[in-house]
Amino acid sequence: MDLDLRKLRYFVAVAEHRHFGRAAQALFIAQPVLSRQIRAFEQELGCPLLTRTTRSVELTPAGQQLYDEASRIAAVVDGALQRVQEAQRGEQRLVVAFSPGLHVSDAIRAFTASRPEVVIDVFPLRWWERDAPLRDGRAHVGYLRRPFDDSGLRTVPIGHETKVACLPVTHPLAGRRTLTSSDLGGEPVLDGRTRRVTSLEEKFELIASGQGIALVPVSIANSYSRPDLVYLTVTDALPVETCLTVPESNCPGLAPDFLDVATATLRRRTGGSSATPMPRPSS
Repeated sequence: MDLDLRKLRYFVAVAEHRHFGRAAQALFIAQPVLSRQIRAFEQELGCPLLTRTTRSVELTPAGQQLYDEASRIAAVVDGALQRVQEAQRGEQRLVVAFSPGLHVSDAIRAFTASRPEVVIDVFPLRWWERDAPLRDGRAHVGYLRRPFDDSGLRTVPIGHETKVACLPVTHPLAGRRTLTSSDLGGEPVLDGRTRRVTSLEEKFELIASGQGIALVPVSIANSYSRPDLVYLTVTDALPVETCLTVPESNCPGLAPDFLDVATATLRRRTGGSSATPMPRPSS
């Protein structure tokens, strides 16, 4: 079955607005046309995507799954079209993805100094994406934390980061200077296995409101300091390895060149060792 990208974009508009009328306005089409297109899309897929009532539009389980996939699908298609146009114009572009809290600006500056003709785009990764943009073509180079799937990737370790516990300031352990893993036994930990959240901001809001705790790399803690959270070193937590990685195939020749420059630059910056933990904010 061929995927109709136009109908997919129509579906995404309805899913985001949860209203056929507002989605039709955003798409600049008539509402009856949009309704017919969505019904046809459901028939082509062989499953209902939306539950319609007189007052609301909700996603079915299949619809939620498609909505989760849709932004990636659209990004892959848009990226492919952009690369075709760039090839026609003779342009060279490299997309560098990076995990939250990691900074690749030093490496980009070093590469640009030797290859000023190359346009560099940055791609901030959502916390759950890991290596996916390298595999679907949205990015050419990744600055990532483990764990991720190494298969089909050329990966170069750069350094290590310590992990800290993120707690609300009202937590009974918030006044401690350091913690051990046993101190956190029985605490509700917010991660991908226990609760799906769409952003770090959402995760930190849940923590601040007392919904759980999280173990986060210290660079994320440094990037998300706020008065209603504290970050405490967990003395026996295993460090997290940081890596630069590129696909072994289907990547532009610029990617391995960037990898060589970035590896040397980031190793000089980090010394190949653990990042320095941030001090605990005063409560």
